[in-house]
Amino acid sequence: MSEGPVPLDAAWLRAHPLPVHGDVDKNERGRVLLVGGSARVPGGVRLTAEAAFQSGAGKVQLAVPDMLAIPLGVLLPEAGMFALPTDEAGEIAGTGPVEELLDHCDCLGIGPAMGSADVAGRILDAILPRANACSVILDAAAVAAGHDRLPLLRRMAGRLILTPHAGEMAALTGEDRDVVTKDRARILVQLAQDLGAVVILKGPTTMLAGPGGDTALYGGGGAGLATGGSGDVLTGIIAGLSARGLGNWEAACWGVWLHGEAGRRLSERHGPMGFLARQLPAEIPSLMRGF
Repeated sequence: MSEGPVPLDAAWLRAHPLPVHGDVDKNERGRVLLVGGSARVPGGVRLTAEAAFQSGAGKVQLAVPDMLAIPLGVLLPEAGMFALPTDEAGEIAGTGPVEELLDHCDCLGIGPAMGSADVAGRILDAILPRANACSVILDAAAVAAGHDRLPLLRRMAGRLILTPHAGEMAALTGEDRDVVTKDRARILVQLAQDLGAVVILKGPTTMLAGPGGDTALYGGGGAGLATGGSGDVLTGIIAGLSARGLGNWEAACWGVWLHGEAGRRLSERHGPMGFLARQLPAEIPSLMRGF
Protein backbone atom coordinates (compact mmCIF):
# COMPACT_ATOMS: atom_id res chain seq x y z
CA MET A 1 0.00 0.00 0.00
CA SER A 2 1.30 3.47 -0.87
CA GLU A 3 1.62 6.09 1.88
CA GLY A 4 -0.11 8.70 -0.26
CA PRO A 5 -1.32 9.20 -3.81
CA VAL A 6 1.39 8.82 -6.43
CA PRO A 7 1.32 11.73 -8.89
CA LEU A 8 0.73 10.67 -12.48
CA ASP A 9 3.63 12.48 -14.10
CA ALA A 10 6.43 11.84 -16.57
CA ALA A 11 8.44 9.87 -14.02
CA TRP A 12 5.54 7.50 -13.37
CA LEU A 13 4.90 7.07 -17.09
CA ARG A 14 8.53 6.21 -17.83
CA ALA A 15 8.51 3.67 -15.02
CA HIS A 16 5.40 1.99 -16.47
CA PRO A 17 5.95 1.87 -20.24
CA LEU A 18 3.29 1.13 -22.79
CA PRO A 19 3.32 -2.23 -24.59
CA VAL A 20 5.44 -2.41 -27.72
CA HIS A 21 3.84 -4.30 -30.61
CA GLY A 22 5.94 -5.75 -33.38
CA ASP A 23 4.73 -7.69 -36.41
CA VAL A 24 1.22 -8.55 -35.20
CA ASP A 25 -2.28 -8.71 -36.64
CA LYS A 26 -5.27 -6.75 -35.37
CA ASN A 27 -6.35 -9.45 -32.94
CA GLU A 28 -2.93 -9.55 -31.30
CA ARG A 29 -2.98 -5.76 -30.96
CA GLY A 30 -5.97 -6.09 -28.64
CA ARG A 31 -9.70 -6.77 -28.98
CA VAL A 32 -12.26 -4.49 -27.34
CA LEU A 33 -15.97 -5.25 -27.00
CA LEU A 34 -18.28 -2.39 -25.99
CA VAL A 35 -21.88 -2.84 -24.84
CA GLY A 36 -23.79 0.41 -24.59
CA GLY A 37 -25.68 3.16 -26.30
CA SER A 38 -29.29 4.27 -26.16
CA ALA A 39 -31.78 6.25 -28.21
CA ARG A 40 -31.29 9.21 -25.86
CA VAL A 41 -27.53 9.35 -26.47
CA PRO A 42 -27.16 7.63 -29.84
CA GLY A 43 -23.65 8.82 -30.60
CA GLY A 44 -21.99 8.43 -27.20
CA VAL A 45 -20.61 4.95 -27.72
CA ARG A 46 -18.99 6.15 -30.94
CA LEU A 47 -16.71 8.29 -28.77
CA THR A 48 -15.74 5.25 -26.71
CA ALA A 49 -14.97 3.20 -29.80
CA GLU A 50 -12.88 5.91 -31.43
CA ALA A 51 -10.89 6.39 -28.24
CA ALA A 52 -10.22 2.64 -28.04
CA PHE A 53 -8.89 2.66 -31.59
CA GLN A 54 -6.83 5.81 -31.06
CA SER A 55 -5.23 4.33 -27.94
CA GLY A 56 -3.99 1.42 -30.01
CA ALA A 57 -6.56 -1.38 -29.95
CA GLY A 58 -6.47 -3.45 -33.12
CA LYS A 59 -10.11 -4.53 -33.11
CA VAL A 60 -13.20 -2.85 -31.65
CA GLN A 61 -16.70 -4.33 -31.72
CA LEU A 62 -19.89 -2.58 -30.59
CA ALA A 63 -23.04 -4.22 -29.28
CA VAL A 64 -25.69 -1.49 -29.43
CA PRO A 65 -29.46 -0.97 -29.74
CA ASP A 66 -30.57 -2.25 -33.13
CA MET A 67 -31.61 1.15 -34.46
CA LEU A 68 -28.06 2.43 -33.93
CA ALA A 69 -26.09 -0.40 -35.53
CA ILE A 70 -26.24 0.79 -39.16
CA PRO A 71 -25.72 4.53 -38.49
CA LEU A 72 -22.80 3.79 -36.18
CA GLY A 73 -21.38 1.31 -38.68
CA VAL A 74 -21.35 4.01 -41.33
CA LEU A 75 -19.69 6.48 -38.97
CA LEU A 76 -17.20 3.86 -37.75
CA PRO A 77 -16.30 1.67 -40.73
CA GLU A 78 -13.33 0.30 -38.76
CA ALA A 79 -15.56 -1.30 -36.11
CA GLY A 80 -17.76 -4.37 -36.06
CA MET A 81 -21.43 -3.88 -35.15
CA PHE A 82 -23.83 -6.21 -33.37
CA ALA A 83 -27.48 -5.16 -33.21
CA LEU A 84 -29.22 -5.87 -29.90
CA PRO A 85 -32.98 -5.92 -29.30
CA THR A 86 -34.33 -2.67 -27.94
CA ASP A 87 -37.17 -1.78 -25.60
CA GLU A 88 -39.74 0.98 -26.20
CA ALA A 89 -37.52 3.51 -24.40
CA GLY A 90 -34.64 2.87 -26.79
CA GLU A 91 -32.53 0.92 -24.28
CA ILE A 92 -30.92 -2.48 -24.79
CA ALA A 93 -33.42 -5.29 -24.10
CA GLY A 94 -31.28 -8.40 -24.66
CA THR A 95 -27.66 -9.46 -24.92
CA GLY A 96 -27.76 -12.81 -26.76
CA PRO A 97 -25.28 -11.89 -29.53
CA VAL A 98 -22.79 -10.56 -26.97
CA GLU A 99 -22.41 -13.85 -25.17
CA GLU A 100 -20.83 -15.48 -28.22
CA LEU A 101 -18.19 -12.74 -28.37
CA LEU A 102 -16.95 -12.88 -24.78
CA ASP A 103 -14.35 -15.57 -25.37
CA HIS A 104 -12.82 -13.51 -28.15
CA CYS A 105 -12.24 -10.14 -26.50
CA ASP A 106 -9.45 -8.86 -24.27
CA CYS A 107 -11.39 -6.00 -22.67
CA LEU A 108 -15.14 -5.66 -22.23
CA GLY A 109 -16.67 -2.24 -21.60
CA ILE A 110 -20.26 -1.96 -20.36
CA GLY A 111 -22.30 1.20 -19.87
CA PRO A 112 -21.15 3.99 -22.17
CA ALA A 113 -24.07 6.20 -23.27
CA MET A 114 -26.65 4.12 -21.43
CA GLY A 115 -29.33 6.01 -19.53
CA SER A 116 -30.96 3.38 -17.33
CA ALA A 117 -29.33 1.74 -14.32
CA ASP A 118 -32.08 -0.89 -14.32
CA VAL A 119 -31.28 -1.88 -17.90
CA ALA A 120 -27.57 -1.80 -17.17
CA GLY A 121 -28.14 -4.06 -14.20
CA ARG A 122 -29.88 -6.67 -16.33
CA ILE A 123 -26.96 -6.54 -18.75
CA LEU A 124 -24.51 -7.11 -15.91
CA ASP A 125 -26.56 -10.07 -14.70
CA ALA A 126 -26.53 -11.61 -18.18
CA ILE A 127 -22.94 -10.94 -19.19
CA LEU A 128 -20.63 -10.84 -16.18
CA PRO A 129 -21.07 -14.50 -15.17
CA ARG A 130 -19.94 -15.45 -18.70
CA ALA A 131 -17.00 -13.02 -18.90
CA ASN A 132 -14.45 -15.47 -17.57
CA ALA A 133 -11.13 -14.15 -18.83
CA CYS A 134 -11.22 -10.56 -20.12
CA SER A 135 -10.78 -7.33 -18.23
CA VAL A 136 -14.07 -5.51 -17.60
CA ILE A 137 -14.71 -1.76 -17.40
CA LEU A 138 -17.98 -0.49 -15.95
CA ASP A 139 -19.00 3.06 -16.83
CA ALA A 140 -21.98 5.37 -16.24
CA ALA A 141 -25.24 3.49 -15.63
CA ALA A 142 -23.37 0.20 -15.23
CA VAL A 143 -21.53 1.63 -12.22
CA ALA A 144 -24.74 2.72 -10.52
CA ALA A 145 -26.25 -0.69 -11.22
CA GLY A 146 -23.44 -2.29 -9.24
CA HIS A 147 -24.97 -1.13 -5.95
CA ASP A 148 -27.38 -4.07 -5.93
CA ARG A 149 -24.83 -6.50 -7.36
CA LEU A 150 -21.78 -6.20 -5.14
CA PRO A 151 -21.40 -10.01 -4.77
CA LEU A 152 -21.36 -10.30 -8.57
CA LEU A 153 -18.72 -7.56 -8.82
CA ARG A 154 -16.60 -9.25 -6.14
CA ARG A 155 -16.47 -12.37 -8.31
CA MET A 156 -14.69 -10.22 -10.92
CA ALA A 157 -11.82 -9.45 -8.50
CA GLY A 158 -8.58 -8.74 -10.30
CA ARG A 159 -10.27 -7.99 -13.63
CA LEU A 160 -12.56 -5.04 -12.90
CA ILE A 161 -12.17 -1.28 -13.51
CA LEU A 162 -14.83 1.21 -12.40
CA THR A 163 -14.97 4.78 -13.76
CA PRO A 164 -17.53 6.77 -11.71
CA HIS A 165 -17.90 10.48 -11.14
CA ALA A 166 -19.02 11.55 -7.66
CA GLY A 167 -22.73 11.01 -8.32
CA GLU A 168 -22.21 7.51 -9.68
CA MET A 169 -19.88 6.69 -6.80
CA ALA A 170 -22.57 7.79 -4.36
CA ALA A 171 -25.11 5.55 -6.10
CA LEU A 172 -22.71 2.61 -6.02
CA THR A 173 -21.64 2.92 -2.39
CA GLY A 174 -24.80 4.39 -0.85
CA GLU A 175 -22.76 7.28 0.54
CA ASP A 176 -23.89 10.89 0.28
CA ARG A 177 -22.34 12.69 -2.66
CA ASP A 178 -20.79 15.34 -0.41
CA VAL A 179 -19.18 12.59 1.68
CA VAL A 180 -17.77 10.99 -1.45
CA THR A 181 -16.21 14.29 -2.46
CA LYS A 182 -14.82 15.23 0.96
CA ASP A 183 -13.57 11.79 1.98
CA ARG A 184 -12.74 10.36 -1.40
CA ALA A 185 -9.44 8.68 -0.51
CA ARG A 186 -10.98 6.55 2.22
CA ILE A 187 -14.04 5.62 0.19
CA LEU A 188 -11.99 4.84 -2.91
CA VAL A 189 -9.52 2.60 -1.11
CA GLN A 190 -12.28 0.84 0.82
CA LEU A 191 -14.26 0.11 -2.35
CA ALA A 192 -11.20 -0.97 -4.37
CA GLN A 193 -10.14 -3.40 -1.67
CA ASP A 194 -13.66 -4.74 -1.14
CA LEU A 195 -14.17 -5.47 -4.85
CA GLY A 196 -10.59 -6.30 -5.77
CA ALA A 197 -10.95 -3.64 -8.45
CA VAL A 198 -9.31 -0.50 -9.79
CA VAL A 199 -11.60 2.44 -9.07
CA ILE A 200 -11.31 5.88 -10.67
CA LEU A 201 -13.13 8.83 -9.15
CA LYS A 202 -13.37 11.45 -11.87
CA GLY A 203 -13.42 15.15 -11.05
CA PRO A 204 -11.45 18.42 -11.31
CA THR A 205 -8.61 16.28 -9.98
CA THR A 206 -8.94 12.54 -10.52
CA MET A 207 -7.97 9.96 -7.92
CA LEU A 208 -7.48 6.25 -8.48
CA ALA A 209 -7.25 3.36 -6.04
CA GLY A 210 -6.16 -0.22 -6.62
CA PRO A 211 -7.07 -3.43 -4.83
CA GLY A 212 -3.81 -3.39 -2.88
CA GLY A 213 -4.55 0.06 -1.43
CA ASP A 214 -2.31 1.98 -3.83
CA THR A 215 -3.58 5.39 -4.85
CA ALA A 216 -2.67 7.81 -7.63
CA LEU A 217 -3.65 11.38 -8.43
CA TYR A 218 -3.89 13.35 -11.66
CA GLY A 219 -4.02 17.10 -11.29
CA GLY A 220 -6.62 17.63 -13.99
CA GLY A 221 -6.72 18.57 -17.64
CA GLY A 222 -8.81 21.69 -17.21
CA ALA A 223 -12.43 22.75 -17.08
CA GLY A 224 -12.88 22.00 -20.77
CA LEU A 225 -13.04 18.29 -19.98
CA ALA A 226 -16.27 18.84 -18.04
CA THR A 227 -18.35 18.33 -21.16
CA GLY A 228 -20.76 15.74 -22.51
CA GLY A 229 -19.05 12.60 -23.79
CA SER A 230 -15.74 13.20 -22.03
CA GLY A 231 -16.24 10.20 -19.74
CA ASP A 232 -17.10 7.99 -22.72
CA VAL A 233 -13.74 8.88 -24.22
CA LEU A 234 -11.89 8.02 -21.00
CA THR A 235 -13.51 4.59 -20.92
CA GLY A 236 -12.44 3.95 -24.50
CA ILE A 237 -8.83 4.94 -23.85
CA ILE A 238 -8.59 2.61 -20.86
CA ALA A 239 -10.26 -0.20 -22.80
CA GLY A 240 -7.80 0.13 -25.66
CA LEU A 241 -4.79 0.13 -23.35
CA SER A 242 -6.11 -2.82 -21.36
CA ALA A 243 -6.77 -4.81 -24.53
CA ARG A 244 -3.21 -4.14 -25.67
CA GLY A 245 -1.88 -5.89 -22.59
CA LEU A 246 -1.43 -3.31 -19.85
CA GLY A 247 -2.47 -4.42 -16.38
CA ASN A 248 -5.62 -2.83 -15.05
CA TRP A 249 -3.80 -0.43 -12.72
CA GLU A 250 -1.42 0.75 -15.43
CA ALA A 251 -4.19 0.99 -18.04
CA ALA A 252 -6.35 3.10 -15.72
CA CYS A 253 -3.50 5.42 -14.73
CA TRP A 254 -2.27 5.85 -18.30
CA GLY A 255 -5.85 6.38 -19.47
CA VAL A 256 -6.49 9.13 -16.94
CA TRP A 257 -3.24 10.86 -17.88
CA LEU A 258 -3.80 10.61 -21.65
CA HIS A 259 -7.37 11.87 -21.31
CA GLY A 260 -6.31 14.80 -19.17
CA GLU A 261 -3.36 15.75 -21.32
CA ALA A 262 -5.54 15.60 -24.44
CA GLY A 263 -7.81 18.13 -22.77
CA ARG A 264 -4.83 20.26 -21.81
CA ARG A 265 -3.54 20.31 -25.39
CA LEU A 266 -6.92 21.28 -26.80
CA SER A 267 -7.31 24.04 -24.23
CA GLU A 268 -3.93 25.45 -25.21
CA ARG A 269 -4.88 25.52 -28.89
CA HIS A 270 -8.54 26.48 -28.72
CA GLY A 271 -9.15 28.05 -25.34
CA PRO A 272 -9.97 26.62 -21.93
CA MET A 273 -13.57 25.69 -22.81
CA GLY A 274 -15.62 24.99 -25.89
CA PHE A 275 -13.80 22.06 -27.48
CA LEU A 276 -15.79 18.86 -27.91
CA ALA A 277 -15.30 15.39 -26.49
CA ARG A 278 -14.99 14.01 -30.01
CA GLN A 279 -11.83 16.08 -30.47
CA LEU A 280 -10.03 14.29 -27.63
CA PRO A 281 -9.25 10.88 -29.20
CA ALA A 282 -7.18 12.32 -32.05
CA GLU A 283 -4.70 13.70 -29.51
CA ILE A 284 -3.94 10.28 -28.01
CA PRO A 285 -1.48 8.76 -30.55
CA SER A 286 0.96 11.67 -30.41
CA LEU A 287 0.77 11.80 -26.62
CA MET A 288 1.69 8.11 -26.46
CA ARG A 289 4.53 8.62 -28.93
CA GLY A 290 6.36 10.75 -26.40
CA PHE A 291 6.78 7.68 -24.18
